[in-house]
Amino acid sequence: MATTVGVAEGEPIVQLTAKDFKGPVNPDWCAGCGDFGVLNSLQRACAELGLRPHEILTVSGIGCSSNLPGYFNSNGMHTLHGRALAFATGAKMGNHELTVIATGGDGDGYGIGGNHFVHTARRNVDLTYVVMNNQIYGLTTGQISPTSSIGMRTKSTPFGSVEMPVNPITSAIMNGATYVARGFSGDIRHLTKLIVDGIQHKGFALVDVFSPCVTFNHDNDNNFFKNRVKKLEDLDHDPSDWKTACEKAMAWGDTIYTGLFFKEEIPTLGKREPVLDAGGPLAFRPLGLSQEQGDKIIQAML
Repeated sequence: MATTVGVAEGEPIVQLTAKDFKGPVNPDWCAGCGDFGVLNSLQRACAELGLRPHEILTVSGIGCSSNLPGYFNSNGMHTLHGRALAFATGAKMGNHELTVIATGGDGDGYGIGGNHFVHTARRNVDLTYVVMNNQIYGLTTGQISPTSSIGMRTKSTPFGSVEMPVNPITSAIMNGATYVARGFSGDIRHLTKLIVDGIQHKGFALVDVFSPCVTFNHDNDNNFFKNRVKKLEDLDHDPSDWKTACEKAMAWGDTIYTGLFFKEEIPTLGKREPVLDAGGPLAFRPLGLSQEQGDKIIQAML
C-alpha cells in the first residue's frame, strides 16, 4: 500500500509504502515467530497513515519482541527491562509532535513493567503500546510469564504453573486506558487496522497481540488461536460499554475475542497540563536559563 504524503512547500510529494519502514537490519527471530506479523502490521499501519520515519519514535524494553526498533525505520530507543513506557512518556512530554510507539512483550510489559503500565494508562499519555503477548519468556528460553495459563509446564514450572495469569485487557480498562484492543499476529489485515486506529487515537492506546512463540510455547501456538479467535466487530460490540468489554476480555476457551474492546475520548495528559498544551513542544522552546546558569547546573552534576 502506498500513501501520498504532503511535505514542505517546494519539496516533492513522497510515496510511502511498508518497505519504507524496513529497518537497517533483518529480524533474528525464530522462523515462524508471531513477531514477524506484528512488525509487518506496524510497517503497513505507518505507511497507511502517511507518517514519515523521522516523525516516529519507537521505544522498547528487553526481550525478543523488544528488538523491534532495530528492525523498524524510525527514531528508536532500546531501553531497560520493563521501562519502555517510562522512556516513551518522557519523550512524548518533551516533544508531543512525535508519534510515539512503545513495543515489547508480556514479560517486559506486564511483569517487571507492570507498574509503568498501570500509571501510563491512568495518566492517559498520548502514545500507542503494542505488546507481543506469547505467554512465555522467550529470550531466557522458556519460563512462565505474567500471562501464562494455570497448569502450564515450563522450565520454571515443570509440574505446572499455579499462578493466576494477568488479563491485560481488563487491567488496561480498569486503570484508565482509553483505547484497548487485542489482535492476532496471524491476521495481518485486522491487526494493521487496530494499530492504525490506536495511533490515531488521542490517549493511551493498548494493542495487545497474540504473537505465538514457536520455540518455547507449544500450548498456545498458531493453530490454537486460529481455531478460537473471533472478532468483536462481527458481534456489533459497543466499545463504549466497559462492562461488556471486560466480560468479553475474560473469555478464554473455545472462543477468544480479538478486536476493539473499549474506547473513550477524554483529555490526554498533555492537554490537561497547561505548560504542555501551550507554546509548542518543550524540546523546541528556549531553555529559559542563561549560559552561566546552565554551566553551573552541568558542573554540579559532573
